[in-house]
Parts: sequence; C-alpha cells; structure tokens
Amino acid sequence: MRTRLLPLLIVLLAGVLLALGFPLAASIAAAEQQRVVVDRIDDTARFAALAQFVTTRPSDQAAETDERFNTLRSELLRYEELYDIRVGIFYRDGAAMAVAPRRWEVPSTGEGQRAFQEALAGRRSHDPGQVWPLQHSRLAVASPVIRDGDVVAVVVTDSPTGQLRSRILHSWTLLVAGETAAMLVAVAAAFRLTGWVLKPVRTLDAATHGIATGALNSRVAADSGPPELRRLARSFNEMADNVETVLDQQRAFVADASHQLRNPLAALLLRIDLLALDLPAGHTEVASVRAEGKRLARVLDDLLGLALAEHAAADLQLTDIAEIVTDRVGAWSPVADREQVTLTYSGPAAVTGWADPVALSSALDAVVDNALKFTPGGSPVHVSVEVEGDCVGITVADGGPGLTDEELTRIGDRFWRSSRHQNVSGSGLGLSISRALLAAGGATLTYAPNEPHGLRAVIKVPRQRAGVNGTPQGLTDR
Repeated sequence: MRTRLLPLLIVLLAGVLLALGFPLAASIAAAEQQRVVVDRIDDTARFAALAQFVTTRPSDQAAETDERFNTLRSELLRYEELYDIRVGIFYRDGAAMAVAPRRWEVPSTGEGQRAFQEALAGRRSHDPGQVWPLQHSRLAVASPVIRDGDVVAVVVTDSPTGQLRSRILHSWTLLVAGETAAMLVAVAAAFRLTGWVLKPVRTLDAATHGIATGALNSRVAADSGPPELRRLARSFNEMADNVETVLDQQRAFVADASHQLRNPLAALLLRIDLLALDLPAGHTEVASVRAEGKRLARVLDDLLGLALAEHAAADLQLTDIAEIVTDRVGAWSPVADREQVTLTYSGPAAVTGWADPVALSSALDAVVDNALKFTPGGSPVHVSVEVEGDCVGITVADGGPGLTDEELTRIGDRFWRSSRHQNVSGSGLGLSISRALLAAGGATLTYAPNEPHGLRAVIKVPRQRAGVNGTPQGLTDR
C-alpha cells in the first residue's frame, strides 16, 4: 500500500512546491530587473539635468569652448567606460548632442525607438519587458530634456543584460536548491507518515492471514497509528476473541460428544456380540450391524482426534525431517508388502526443519496410509525429501487413480470422500486431522496430480522458526 500512497503524496507535494516556486521565480526576476531600471532612470534624469543647460550644438564653433557641453560629453564617456552602457542625448530630429560611444545613433527600431518616442512626448519611457536568463536582449530607458517647458532633447541609455541575467539565474539556483531541500524533507516526512499510518494496517493484514491459516491466537497491539486504526485494531482483537471462543466451544462440544458417545457405543457393540452367540454362525445382519458399529466407533475416534488436533499447541523443535520420514517409511513397509505395493524413499540422509515431531509423524502416517489404500497392487508409492528454499518438502506420490480437478479442491474437507471410492474404509477425517496438526506448527499440506496418474501429497515444513502455533512474526499471542 505504501508504494501506492507514497507516490501520490510526493506528486501532491511537488505540485504545491512548483505552484509556489514559479510565481516566486517570476517575482525574483522582476525585482532584479526593477532595480536595474530604477538605476537607469536615475542616470538618465541626471544627464537630462546637465543637458538642459547646454545650448550649443556640436557643429557650432563655440561648442569646443562651451564648458557645460564638454562636461556633459566627458560624463557620458566616463559613464560608458565604467559601466559599458551606451548613452546618448539626441535632439528632437535625432541629431546627437553628445553620445558614448562615438557615432552611436538613436535606435531606429525596437525597444530603444519606443523609449525615444515616449520621451519626446514629455514623459519617461515605460518599463521595458521582462528579461529572462536565456533571453539575450538589452534594456532601453529614455528621459526627456525639458527647457522652458518644452522637450528639446532626449537622454537614451542602452544597457546590456548579462549581469542582470546572471543575478536572476543565481537567485533561481538558490530557489531550486531550497525547493529541492524542502522536497527532500517533505519526502522524508511523507515516508515516516505513511509508515506510521500503514504499520497498523500491515499488522492487521498479517494477523488476519494468521487467523485465516489457523493461528487463532494472533492479536494486534493497538498502541500505534492514527486513533481510527487503533480502534480498528481493538475491534479486530475483540472479533478474534469471539471467533476463538466460538471455535473452542465447538471443539469442546465435538470432543465431549465423541467422548460421551464412546461408552454407550462400546456397550452396544458388546451386546451385539452377546446377541450373536445366540444366533446361527455367519448371520449376515449381525455382521452388518457389527461393521457399522465399528465404523461409527472409528468416526467418533477421528472426531475426537480432530478436535484435539485443532486445539493443541505445537511443540516446535529443530527436527531431523529425513530421519522421521525414513522411520515412517520403514514402519509402513510391511503394510505395503502385504498390499503388494512398492514403497520407496529418496532424499538426503539428514535435513533439519522446525516441526512438532509427533504431529509430523501422525500427519505423515495419514498421508502414507491414504496413498497405500488407493494404490493397486504392483504400483509404486514414492516418498521423497528435498530442500526448497526456506522449506523442506516431503512428497508422497502414489500410483492410484488420482482425483479430478474438482475433487482436488475438496480433498481434506471433513467427511469428504470421492464418490468413486466409497467402498474404501475410512471416516473421511484423516487428512483433515493431518492438515490441522501441520498448520499448528506452521507447515502446509497440498495436493496435485501425479503424472501419468495418481496423487501427489506435498508437506512443506519451514526451516526457520515461525512462532507458536504458526503465528507470523511481529504479532502478539494471546
């Protein structure tokens, strides 16, 4: 969930920073240019004040001796030399009163011509258009020279923008660096925020998965995250308590009922045996009643075993899985020989995993027994052990008729038996008991077709300790 929430927060934060950054960048550029324009206005006003007292033209013979004219011209030349800014004072007809550098003329087009025309109208030129860092242009500012209420000349300055663009670019660099730092801080805060918000969600998800896989004692510590998620965690714990209580009551009922029914059933079977002494030998009805009674006794025993398996806690130990498997294969070999089935084993001599040895042995007995029941004489049943990443896999592959895809989805359900195998003895609870015993220790039992025919039962035992009753790490146990 973090991979979806975190990019969304980052995009929103980036949008906010950009929405603030672009206007701020434009404002910085405008402020830098305005400072330059104000300086040029002051300069043109000063030159205009000097020029209004110059009455001679450069072509007049008296111009060379006119002190005011020479002062004005020297001021312009020094100004151009110091600041590399072209400056000129032009009469209304465009003739130059004094210019720097020499032979510079009134711009005939563009910003300079517009500024000149505005100054001729008796007002200072408007501010030039905004200059951007990648825009190579010049700034033209003009002021009128007024004598006796009339505009007699115009002062024009034409400034390069290299330094202005450099200052704008430098300010923008600082702005980008500041926004980048703010973005990094915001991303770190968003990462911490999403972790704080989603940690209870991940814990709830793990606890839900634990309960779904049989770890009914999984609980969530409601001590972190937003108040709404803490309330959700407390509600989840209450729900889990109620579910566990109901299931405990159900198991207790099944166990009590099975236990209470065994004594009357045993007495009934004894009376059937006594009744059979007074009947002719081989009486079919008595034999049928006795067989049904024994089948009912097996069902009750299996029900009691299932209730105990679902309720008992696993005694997890670091166990030699290969040793247990070879031991059970050896124990079932006489049965396989009697049924004329070839029971074989392949795998390492020793491999360890975390399991309850008694539960694993019982589950393996049920799986091997099931394989021998449905494998016809002359066919093989092969048991193998191999390491599969963080698990140890135990595979029991038989050569029986196998199951259809629909039947594979139901195998292991309580009391379920394939309609094609109703004549095989059993209560339909053996594989359910096996799955419950394995789940208590964090192991799994799955089924798949065995090519070309038959069934493969695969038990996977974790190589790392998962926790009591298979509780995922990071959760609390009640």
